[in-house]
Amino acid sequence: MVVTTTSLPLFVLGQGVDPHSERGVDCPGELPPASDPALVARARKAKEALGDRLFVLGHHYQRDEVIQFADVTGDSFKLAREAAARPEAEFIVFCGVHFMAESADILTSDRQKVILPDLAAGCSMADMATFDQVEEAWEVLEDAGIAGVTVPVTYMNSSADIKAFCGRHGGAVCTSSNAKRALDWAFEQGEKVLFLPDQHLGRNTAVLEMGLSLDDCVVYNPHRPNGGLTDEQLRNAKMILWRGHCSVHGRFTAENVDDVRARVPGVNVLVHPECRHEVVTKADYVGSTEYIIKQLEAAPAGSTWAVGTELNLVRRLGTMFPDKTVMFLEKTVCYCSTMNRIDLPHLVRSLESLAAGQVVNQITVDPETTHWAKVALDRMLALP
Repeated sequence: MVVTTTSLPLFVLGQGVDPHSERGVDCPGELPPASDPALVARARKAKEALGDRLFVLGHHYQRDEVIQFADVTGDSFKLAREAAARPEAEFIVFCGVHFMAESADILTSDRQKVILPDLAAGCSMADMATFDQVEEAWEVLEDAGIAGVTVPVTYMNSSADIKAFCGRHGGAVCTSSNAKRALDWAFEQGEKVLFLPDQHLGRNTAVLEMGLSLDDCVVYNPHRPNGGLTDEQLRNAKMILWRGHCSVHGRFTAENVDDVRARVPGVNVLVHPECRHEVVTKADYVGSTEYIIKQLEAAPAGSTWAVGTELNLVRRLGTMFPDKTVMFLEKTVCYCSTMNRIDLPHLVRSLESLAAGQVVNQITVDPETTHWAKVALDRMLALP
């Protein structure tokens, strides 16, 4: 393949490729075409051949054609723990995105191999906080004289090296369901929190659950000198929020909530805490992916729900609970584009390769990063 280069920020009409635009886009071997009617049968055959040597994890945001082959479905942290709870499985095929597979590798044994069907399945939020950027931000906090009283807390949706950074600097990991507990713990250790990489989860938890004010929060922009903040702003803040967000949940607006309430009388608005603060404050219910599922499960028959999260899950919830009306909060389609890179052709290739004795797309985290990332994860697991 000839690689062409260009000075344009975008390639015109898809001409040319940029080998540096994504990590791991190289995928040796031929994928079966998406229209191949034998794909389902081939996946089943390969999975049966592998038997107990294989354990397939499926994130809630995966498409149905992939979810049907998952042994367990869940959010990122649940799936990583499920992988760790299956020491007999030689191969863990993680149908999710890169940071999830990294977490699974960190929490599983050395003899287990974690496979990501498409190495290009990343997470835009996780990519918004790189190790070098966070190291530079910590130097800014040191120069402002506050690093010693600041505890870094990173959302599960972050790379392994960011988790390791938090482990080395006395911090922890959190999920969307235990963010308040993690922040309570952090404020027992220090006076301030550097929250990575999702500003919205950090702000919503601090203000709506912990009683802090919006004035207690500042946003650190890694693309601006000093994060775009003065030393005084950093010293006065209690929550230093990284300028990151989820590309899916960040789409929802307060106008979406107003619109659905005007169109659908009696609708219940249920959103994820990665949504913007003005969306969360207008919603009726706010919670993690697992919370959203449980809320709909317990909802009375005949009730109507507008859900602000990824579309694959919203559509699946509508099928799971036919006695309720479940709709998408926004009118336009909002799939997680990177999560949707894991499709049936990629899954089939992974399973058939493993069945043939060839390990493809293995995710490995180096021992040093694994050690410190696990320190941060263990601190979270020790939370009451």
